[in-house]
Amino acid sequence: MPSLSRSHVVSALRSAGCVFAEDEAELILSTARTRDEAARMVDRRVAGLPLEHVLGWAEFHGLRIAMEPGVFVPRRRTEFLVEQALAVSRGARLVVDLCCGSGAVGAALAAGLDGPELHAADIDPAAVRCARRNVAAYGGRVHEGDLFAALPDELRGRVDVLTANVPYVPTGEVALLPSEARDHEPLTALDGGFDGLEVLRRVTAQASVWLAPGGSLLVETSERQVPSAIEAFTHGGLDVRLAVSEELYANVLIGTRR
Repeated sequence: MPSLSRSHVVSALRSAGCVFAEDEAELILSTARTRDEAARMVDRRVAGLPLEHVLGWAEFHGLRIAMEPGVFVPRRRTEFLVEQALAVSRGARLVVDLCCGSGAVGAALAAGLDGPELHAADIDPAAVRCARRNVAAYGGRVHEGDLFAALPDELRGRVDVLTANVPYVPTGEVALLPSEARDHEPLTALDGGFDGLEVLRRVTAQASVWLAPGGSLLVETSERQVPSAIEAFTHGGLDVRLAVSEELYANVLIGTRR
């Protein structure tokens, strides 16, 4: 690629408020195939697009996840959910990833397990298209629709591991999110309703019908929502425990079908 001044890129990114301007400059310059493409990528980042949308990929749990504009960007803290899922899913034959977004969680689980049958679902058509790209290498199937309604009926009572990275931002706090999320990611992936737990409650209410005996549901939530989320798991007939990563500020609830 013809030379594009690294210092110019760093300066432009720093002026736009990018905290990790040096790291982002390296990623842009190493991803772009031409000088003009690099310049366009810098312009898009300066305009406020998430870095992952600019690059066309996101790093997640050791994988390069293809990204498309308008699709929820997988967060690093969600790698903790994947780690917890892998810990309870050895020997799992059927894995389902609800609210799959880009398919990052499902792809990471498939990569870490011994060839499970993988299904993922999302209500957003752009996410479904993106997820299909990311799970294709694992033979995964992606379904478009609202939570369990998107899944084939034959999966009922057979799911060994069910992950659901549900939206959990309270409606009144969505406006407080960084503009990268607020302006460039789908509201359905962010807004969890009045207290942030509306989608989580819908998932826990039906999970036991889909889980195999001893199967597990894993959901990420915020620290302050944990007590109410535990109550939802219990009402759904699941034995629940909490796993916490202080390093990643991640809280994952793990519910097991009784």
